[in-house]
Amino acid sequence: MPSSLLAVDGKPNQLSLPPVRKAIVLLVDGLGASVLAARAGHARSLAPLLTPASIIGAKFPTTTAAALATLTTGELPGIHGLVGYTVLDAANDRVVNQLSGWDSRLDPATWQRVPTLFEKAKDAGLPSFAVGAERYRSSGFTKAILRGAEYRSGITIADRFDEARRALDGIDSGLVYVYVPELDQTAHAAGWQSTLWTAALEELDGAVRRFTEQLRRGEGMLLTSDHGVLDVPESSHVLFDTNAGLVDGIRHVAGEPRALQLHFEPDASESHRATVLQRWREAEGGRSWVVSRAEAVESGWFGSVVDPEVIPRIGDLLVAARKNIAYYDSRAAAQHGRSMVGQHGSWSPEETTIPLLRFGDFA
Repeated sequence: MPSSLLAVDGKPNQLSLPPVRKAIVLLVDGLGASVLAARAGHARSLAPLLTPASIIGAKFPTTTAAALATLTTGELPGIHGLVGYTVLDAANDRVVNQLSGWDSRLDPATWQRVPTLFEKAKDAGLPSFAVGAERYRSSGFTKAILRGAEYRSGITIADRFDEARRALDGIDSGLVYVYVPELDQTAHAAGWQSTLWTAALEELDGAVRRFTEQLRRGEGMLLTSDHGVLDVPESSHVLFDTNAGLVDGIRHVAGEPRALQLHFEPDASESHRATVLQRWREAEGGRSWVVSRAEAVESGWFGSVVDPEVIPRIGDLLVAARKNIAYYDSRAAAQHGRSMVGQHGSWSPEETTIPLLRFGDFA
């Protein structure tokens, strides 16, 4: 997104994009490079563009809330503050879903801590648009990461591309962001190896081909993703609460099944925290990365800089799955998440390798 804005302004940029009048950034949720390559025969427009040079790395955590905030602000989670799928809202002593859990106690304008690139474009007099599903128009997450853009909607993937075309035709220069959630939603429900997911990929591929065939001179498009995906069978679910020592003194369970962020009771001693951390390493270190908050921050998991305001949102203890597993708390009242097949959130290559494909004047 920053490179696309600079290209519209005719300035040098990190991706070496040539100057254009209009830039389009297409975000296909959950389209990892590995699954695109595995289903190349069903993506005859996209797959041929997938080369070693067109594969980039997603950041941790490989989850939509954190990744889209990074995309639309140009900052990493340690700065923008959306550090996971669910995170600790310490002021209200609760865990909040960053996609759908916004309410009057969580202000999108301040919880997401930095200006969006759409706001910067607006300040520079450059029009920008965000094209997504109508149901996302007024969500707290939209207000957090898309503020500054004019929101337009379409029901189907094709509808959204039609809306993007109308936006482009109505401006002399500017930026259009298009969001496609269908592949990620299908992967969660049925797995990326399902026929339903393959059908969604075919729909996307056809829509991209038709749209890019209509790109005009002076228009360039980038296609990328927020994270990849892998299928986790129910037999690979780990009910971590059945080991009492792993939840001893844990007040809140945040993150997601492949990237737990555990928060201790505020009065837990340093020695107790160290004991539980060691228990996790002994029990799960063979199939997951197990680190303390301090270790995660020092190692740059959330970026080279983590603002002091953001640090309490990060778990005291993080468990990032290395093997093909997912962690669940069987004590939780809601267990619907255990029906998910496709998953992401951690550091595996399937989750972190994503495409960066170029079209139009960006090709």
